[in-house]
Amino acid sequence: MKTKRALPLLAALCLTVLLVPPARAGNGNWGLSFPKGGGAPLGGATAEYLAKYDAAYLGDTGKKVIYLTFDAGYENGSLPPILDALKKHSAPAAFFVVGHFVKSAPELTRRLCEEGHVVGNHTFHHPDMSKIADEESFRAELAELETLFRETTGREMSHYYRPPQGKYRESNLAQAQRLGYKTVFWSLAYVDWIQEKQPTREQALAKLTARIHPGAVVLLHSTSQTNAEIMDDLLTRWESEGYTFGHLDDLFA
Repeated sequence: MKTKRALPLLAALCLTVLLVPPARAGNGNWGLSFPKGGGAPLGGATAEYLAKYDAAYLGDTGKKVIYLTFDAGYENGSLPPILDALKKHSAPAAFFVVGHFVKSAPELTRRLCEEGHVVGNHTFHHPDMSKIADEESFRAELAELETLFRETTGREMSHYYRPPQGKYRESNLAQAQRLGYKTVFWSLAYVDWIQEKQPTREQALAKLTARIHPGAVVLLHSTSQTNAEIMDDLLTRWESEGYTFGHLDDLFA
């Protein structure tokens, strides 16, 4: 996709990562609050609250395991080198895709499956799901993508769901749960989605290595050229610190 054509989509796909105290109830934008001195952040809702709805943002903080996740809205050439690096390190990842990605990059969609990665549901149209109150409209967003994925790959989509832009309401968590989905938030992310303002290699590595923590659910965007450039080095650095890469299934085990 040309950069000029991608701008409207980028605006729709941009991620809201707020550094806010944890909310008492699970509504609004997903946010993180990092304690002084490092360590795992506090989420926009507690782990105990999320667990009631088969949702999570953080793994076991006593184990140096990282869960790699990517949001994939479209393909611009950055995904293949990311996949090459993941394969080199035998690192499983979860890719949360939208309808546009599956339609425009069917071969890469199939490659995700063939290389053993989880392909999760990021909705078909990438709307603000917190504004969708009725269950039928919520279900339709997920079901339309499930159908396209099945037609494209011959496989069933993994029942992991990530709300676009991290926007959600409590009823969405319950709706996803009733549909058999587990909702996946994150505990580490950085501004990597703006195509015209990509972070430098040094900036990205500094942010991603300084705030890594045991049990981290890392959110990256597969459209980031910087992520494509640093992925091999980033995984090598995390491994040198004693981290291993976990499968998303283990996050909910």
